[in-house]
Amino acid sequence: MRAGRGGGRRALLLLALLLAPGLARAGMLTASLPDGTELARLDVPEGTGWCVLWNHSVQGFAVRDCYENRAGHMVLVRSHQPDFAAGLGHWIGRGRQLSDGEGGYWIEDIDEPVPGDAYILRPGSMAVNHRLSAASGEVSLSALAPHARVRIALETGDPE
Repeated sequence: MRAGRGGGRRALLLLALLLAPGLARAGMLTASLPDGTELARLDVPEGTGWCVLWNHSVQGFAVRDCYENRAGHMVLVRSHQPDFAAGLGHWIGRGRQLSDGEGGYWIEDIDEPVPGDAYILRPGSMAVNHRLSAASGEVSLSALAPHARVRIALETGDPE
């Protein structure tokens, strides 16, 4: 099976990020509102990861997208989907789909750098319960800012 057109470019970008000199070793995952109000701050050192989890709005099971701090950059590495429910699925050429042994599947080796090391998420209600989960803790964004624009970012370097 051949990877899609963007696969080679993604691999080159990821390699460049990993080999770039002088990148920070520490990392902090932050979630903030447009006015700068910080909702969450989780320690994610280089080489460690975190997941964004939420409950599927129809089926109710937990879905997770997992990221890693690679050389100071946010990279989507894998996703767990317990079912082939509405809105879920694997795109050929974007990672490898593997059974989780319980009727669901993991999409492994996605390895997509997130542009600007940040993105916007609108957390759903507590029924959906969008949350950030890392070794340093778990925070429910739905409890703190349901339906708001929340910027999730990997910050590196020395604090100001």
